Amino acid sequence: MRVINISCTSHNIQRIPLCACIGYFDGMHLGHQALIQKTLEMAEKYECESALITFDPDPWVTIKGINDLHHITTMRQRINLAVSFGIENIVILKFTKEMSEKSPEEFVHEILGQINLKGIVCGFDFHYGFKGQGNSETLKQQADFEVSVVDAVSDECGKISSTRISEAIVNGNMPEANRMLGYEYQIEGRVIHGRHIGTGMGFPTANVGYSKEYILPKKGVYVCYARIGSVFCRAMVNIGHNPTVNYTDKMSLEAHLIDFKGDLYGKMITVYFIQYLRPEMKFRNSDNLVMQLDQDLRDSNRILNAYEFSLSQSDEGSSEG
Repeated sequence: MRVINISCTSHNIQRIPLCACIGYFDGMHLGHQALIQKTLEMAEKYECESALITFDPDPWVTIKGINDLHHITTMRQRINLAVSFGIENIVILKFTKEMSEKSPEEFVHEILGQINLKGIVCGFDFHYGFKGQGNSETLKQQADFEVSVVDAVSDECGKISSTRISEAIVNGNMPEANRMLGYEYQIEGRVIHGRHIGTGMGFPTANVGYSKEYILPKKGVYVCYARIGSVFCRAMVNIGHNPTVNYTDKMSLEAHLIDFKGDLYGKMITVYFIQYLRPEMKFRNSDNLVMQLDQDLRDSNRILNAYEFSLSQSDEGSSEG
């Protein structure tokens, strides 16, 4: 995988011929995956490498001056997901005020012109150039490479979008968010030191230092999986303020890794959200909390047993097809 950085001041023309999709790609959801699939097909047609063109920072940060935007995925995750879907090159456009003020024609020739494009794939609602004056039709007129426009990917509720997915996450509707993403919503971070209170109650937790960029699910307990390196395990995750024994002003993300043995501190962990289990509650004492955690553990294993069974049934159906 190769990362190519493009700015208004860079002048190194990339010689490698590429077919690319373009967008911000927050979430890398099913709609974005349709663009990627079309890009891979186009790259095969032109016998060249595939690429994904994205922006850093989020254009709204530059255009609107909004610095506290929350996203479904970080840049690191978008890159990793793109590569997992088959993309070979990541092109990052340094989206400054100067770049935002380029006319559509200047953007195509001065910015995209730094890439040896054989073809580009965009969504039907793609806009570019000053105040979004350019669209898929003007791109076709201005480009000296093939332009392919992908229609919306929709379900019974309408267009699958980052906005709909974000709303599902905020409401704790993880199955709906995951359905539109095409994979489990995930938050990654480094395990940081806590007060070890969970360990004393028989439910040790990993306190995850997550990026403030993430959209967080609503407060409560979630049934999850966790990955540390190449190791996957079941997990129960609490998002909230720990009101019973360890109140925190900042929303904490604490994961109890079921049947996991080993030291986690300082390690990167990825949490995959499966289902909301219950709201965060304040208990009269730690004994009542432990009783509830015992029930949460039983419920989590029951839900994950059913989840894994449904996945195995789906895999069998796919192989038979």
